[in-house]
Amino acid sequence: MTSEPKIVTRMGDGSLVELTRSEIKADLESGTQQAAKRAKIDPLTPNELDHLLDIYASSARFTAVDLGDEVVMSNDGSGTGHVGNRVQDLQTYEQLLGLDLLELWQIDYSYKAVKTNVAYEGQSMKIAQMLCTSPVQYGAMPDLGRYSKPDGPIDNWSELLPLGRIDEARAAQEQAMEMLLSDINFVADHMVEAGTDGIDMDTTGAAGDADFLAGLTACRMLREKYPWIGIEIGMAGEFVLGMHGQLTFDGERLAGMWPKDQLRMVQAAGASIFGPAVNINTGKSTAWNIARAITLIKPAVGIAEIPIHVNVGMGVGGVPMSVYPPADATSRASKAFVEILRIDGY
Repeated sequence: MTSEPKIVTRMGDGSLVELTRSEIKADLESGTQQAAKRAKIDPLTPNELDHLLDIYASSARFTAVDLGDEVVMSNDGSGTGHVGNRVQDLQTYEQLLGLDLLELWQIDYSYKAVKTNVAYEGQSMKIAQMLCTSPVQYGAMPDLGRYSKPDGPIDNWSELLPLGRIDEARAAQEQAMEMLLSDINFVADHMVEAGTDGIDMDTTGAAGDADFLAGLTACRMLREKYPWIGIEIGMAGEFVLGMHGQLTFDGERLAGMWPKDQLRMVQAAGASIFGPAVNINTGKSTAWNIARAITLIKPAVGIAEIPIHVNVGMGVGGVPMSVYPPADATSRASKAFVEILRIDGY
């Protein structure tokens, strides 16, 4: 009796592992069931699981969508000074990698930090607009935690909460939100003056529901001031943590929202692009992780009125947690999202 052949695939930490087709199938089924149970949604259909199995049981080194199925390609933080200066990196991403939407950023990826050298950033944006053909947006994180001690002036709610000082922790988050909104508007005003095509609030919700509310509120403010620019909101994770617990947007409680409800709020705020994020489990295979990610994002795709650019890379969207994710994993995740969910880009 011959044993089932092994297929080389990846774990969530990027390490290689050999699994049989049956084991990969079992991981796919386990991943979708776990997501369905946690978010109280439907699991993937048998046909969708079979499609994923064909992608993840392939022995190909690299895979891709069929001709004609390509999507708009964007990413956060295009270029890191590997080629030359940041604007030269943007040109490289545009002309060599075929990126459709470029993003200018600085290494301290936070609106609070950008505010201190916004004049320099504005000059870089102006140069980028003159040299690049693709749209160029400016991106940074809301990064609400930067406003708490010891990095900022506000009492640290992560220290107050364990002490049972709930009201003080909530008040601190609300105070930090006001500072963050001021900084986002300050930076956005300068970038619009420099000619930016859009503003990206990346890793929104990293500090919980107050962080998410700040991003939504800033989006609505910017949409009213600048109706012509693109506004992208990318999430930090699949579930909005209730660090405050009582915050609402348009009357809806933000804590506990999964991608579908996150999308509804982002659309209501006036964003142009929604970037859902599903964190990876490093102890599970990439097959398990992609099934979980697609299951969680699928309900959002069904109601979307704006493009969905899934966060795919470096520990989210079924891609291993590594600084330089392996191409076999990234290409499979890309193909899966396009062919199963028909998403709009990354």
